[in-house]
Amino acid sequence: MNDLTGTASPEPVGTAGPGTCRCGTRASGGVPGAAEERFRGLLEAAPDAMVIVDDTGTIRLVNAQTEALFGYRREELLGNPVELLVPGRFRAHHTAHRNGYAHNRQVRPMGAGLDLYGLRKDGTEFPVEISLSPLETTDGLLVSAAVRDVSERKAAEERFRGLLEAAPDAMVIVDDTGTIRLVNAQTEALFGYRREELLGNPVELLVPGRFRAHHTAHRNGYAHNQQVRPMGAGLDLYGLRKDGTEFPVEISLSPLETTDGLLVSAAVRDVSERKAAEERINELAALVESSQDAILAKTLDGRITYWNAAAQRLYGFTADEVLGRHVSMLAPATRKHEITALLERLRHGEKVEHFETLRLTRSGNLLDVDVTLWPTRAADGAVVGACAIVRDISDRKRAEAELTELYEQQRHIALTLQRSLMGTPPAIPGLATASRYRPATQGAGVGGDWFDLIPLGAGRVGVLIGDVMGRGLEAAAVMGQLRSAAHALAKTGLQPRQLMQAMDTVVADLDVPDQLVTCCYLVIAPDAGEVTVCSAGHLPVLVTAPGARTRTLPAPVNAPLGVGGVIYEQCCSTIEPGATLVLYTDGLIETPGTDIEEKLTQLVALLDELLTAVPDLESTADHVLSTLLPDADGHDDVTLLLTQLPAAPLATAGTDLPATPRSVPAGRDFLAKVLSSWGCPGTTDDALLLLSEILTNAVQHAHGPVGLHVCRTDTGITVEISDRSPHLPQPRLAAEDEESGRGLLLVRTLADDWGVRPTDQGKTTWFSLEL
Repeated sequence: MNDLTGTASPEPVGTAGPGTCRCGTRASGGVPGAAEERFRGLLEAAPDAMVIVDDTGTIRLVNAQTEALFGYRREELLGNPVELLVPGRFRAHHTAHRNGYAHNRQVRPMGAGLDLYGLRKDGTEFPVEISLSPLETTDGLLVSAAVRDVSERKAAEERFRGLLEAAPDAMVIVDDTGTIRLVNAQTEALFGYRREELLGNPVELLVPGRFRAHHTAHRNGYAHNQQVRPMGAGLDLYGLRKDGTEFPVEISLSPLETTDGLLVSAAVRDVSERKAAEERINELAALVESSQDAILAKTLDGRITYWNAAAQRLYGFTADEVLGRHVSMLAPATRKHEITALLERLRHGEKVEHFETLRLTRSGNLLDVDVTLWPTRAADGAVVGACAIVRDISDRKRAEAELTELYEQQRHIALTLQRSLMGTPPAIPGLATASRYRPATQGAGVGGDWFDLIPLGAGRVGVLIGDVMGRGLEAAAVMGQLRSAAHALAKTGLQPRQLMQAMDTVVADLDVPDQLVTCCYLVIAPDAGEVTVCSAGHLPVLVTAPGARTRTLPAPVNAPLGVGGVIYEQCCSTIEPGATLVLYTDGLIETPGTDIEEKLTQLVALLDELLTAVPDLESTADHVLSTLLPDADGHDDVTLLLTQLPAAPLATAGTDLPATPRSVPAGRDFLAKVLSSWGCPGTTDDALLLLSEILTNAVQHAHGPVGLHVCRTDTGITVEISDRSPHLPQPRLAAEDEESGRGLLLVRTLADDWGVRPTDQGKTTWFSLEL
C-alpha cells in the first residue's frame, strides 16, 4: 500500500520508468502488471476527472482530465489530502461526509440534492457533479470519485430558471411520477404556497379534491401521448389555492426530455377575469336575443353585421336575408337620405337618441319606429361600427294622433265657450285698437282673462281688462259672469271707482273660494283729453306717445276684487291726442324662469322701439307677442290690448248758467250762436228743442249752477248739461192730463243718442245729433 502514496519509489513521481504506470504509482504486488496497465488505461480514457483516494482522504491516483480540470500537475496532487480540491468554506463538512461514506459504502452520487463546487489551483471555484465508487483492494478501501465540471449545465439551468421566472404565467414542472420539480414566483403568487412547500410534493396538491382521481389518469395518459397542447381542451379546469379557494385556470402542457427522464412543463393561467367577462358577455348576449326591441349592428359603411330575433319579428327579414346587406334596405325611398346623415354622425362618435322615423318591412308596410344609435369603438378608441335599438311606436303614434284629435276637439269647444263668454268688443268710430288673446298652453287652454270696449256716449269710451286667477273652465265661467256684470254696470255711466266697488260686491256674491280677480277700468274723454282709471290690483297701464318715452299711467294702488272691505280710488290724467294705451294680463310678462320686473322693462323698451310717429297697432301687437313669448309652450292665457286715443274734437264751447227759468232761453241763445258759428244750421232746430227740455228739467229739479258744454266732431255734435243733483232722470209715460213727463220721451225720439251719467257733483245729461 505504501507504493500508492507515491513517495517510496526512488524514481520521480509521474515518470514512465520500469515498474511504473502513467498514473504515477507502482503496481501493487498483488496485481499482475498487465491488469494494472489496463486499469490505468481505463482511468486515462475516462471522460471525467478521476480522483482515487484512500481511507485517510489522501489522493492516490488521478488522470489527465483531473490535471486539466483543476489546473494542478499530477505530482502536485498525489499524496495530498483531497480537501485540496474543495473550497475552503466546505472543507470542514467534507471531512465528515468522507468519513461517513467509509461506513456506508455504495456507488452513488456525492452530496445528492446539494450544490457541489471544486477549487482550481488558481483559486477559482466551479460547480461539479461527483459520483463515488468504493474499490476494495488488498491494501484497504479506496474511493474513486468521478468529477464532472457542470458549469455549462449550471449556466444553462440558470438561463432556464431565468426564463421560467420571467414567464407571465405560473410554471409548474413535474416528473413522470407527478412530483413537482420546479416552480416560478408566479406559481407562489397564484397558489399562495412558498416554493419549498411545493417542491417534492405531488402536483395533485394544486388540484381540487373532486378532480384528483381523474387528474392522475389524465397525467398518466399524457406520458403516453406527449405533445405540446392545452390540457383538458373543452373542459373547465380549476386550481386550488393554499387557502382552499378554487379558481378557473387554463393550462398548457409541454414535454421536456432530460437525462433524468421525462419532465412535463405546465403553464397555468388564472382566467377568473376572463371567465367573469365571458359570463357577462353571455348574459348580455342572452339579454340582446331576448329583448323585445330590435337590435342590430352595422359597419360604418352601413353593412348589417348583427340581427336579433326581435329584429326579425319587427321587419320580417331573417338574419340570413339581411346580414352583409346595406341598412338602407330598411328605409323607404323618401327616407334613405336619413341613413346617410345618421352614419355620418356616428362616424364622428355622436350618439343619436330617440330618432323617430319610418321604416320598411319585408311585406312593404311602413312602421313608425324610435331609433337609438351609438358608435362602437376599437381598443384604441377609434369608431369601427354602430349598434341600433329600434322600437315599434306605431301603436303609440296612433294613440297620440287620437289623443291629439280629441284634445283639439276639446280645445276647440273650450275656446269657443271662452270666446262666447268674452264676447267681441264693438268697433268704436275714431278709436283705433288692436287686441290679441292667446289661450293657456296647458289643460283645456281656457282661463280667466278678458277685455272689453264699451261706448259710453258723448264720445266717451270705457276700456276694461281683467284676470281671474287660475285657469280652466271654472276660471272661464267666473270670467264670463264678471265681464257681463262689468259691461252692464259700465253702460249705466258709473265712474271707474264706482264700477270697481260694485264689481267687488259681485265677486263676493259669487262665493268662489280663494278666488281673486284683478281688474282695470278706464274712461277716455277725448274732448277733454282725459283718462280716468281705477285699478283693482292689476298690472300698470302703459302710455306711449310719438316722440316720448313709454311711461306708466298714474293709478292708485287698490286691492284685487274679492278681498272685501276696500274703498276703491280713481285717478284722472291728461293724455295727449294720438297717445296709445297698452293694457295686458300677467301671462304676457310672467313666464316660468323669468323675472316679472325684467319682462316689464323689456316690454317698455320694445314699445319705445315700435310705436313710432305713425304707429301700426296690429304689427306692434304681433311683434310684442313674438318677442316676449317666443315659445309656444309654458305660458298662462295672455291678453294684450292696444288703444289709441282719438284726435281732439274739432271744436268745443261751454258756459255756466244759474238754476233759474231764464237760463233756458239763455242756453238756447248760446247754443244757437255756437252752431251758427260752426256752420251746422241743419241741426239747430232739433238741438235747441232738446236743450230746452233738458235745461227745463235741470232748472226745475236740480241745483245750480248748470253747466252747458257743446262738442263738434267730423260726424256730429254732442251737447252736455251738468247739474248738482244726484237724482237721475227716468223716462216715463205721462198721462193725458199731465203737463210734464214728456221731455225725456222727446229726447229719446229726436236724438241720435243720449244718456245720463253720474258725476262727483251730481249728474250729466247728454244727447248727440249726427251732421
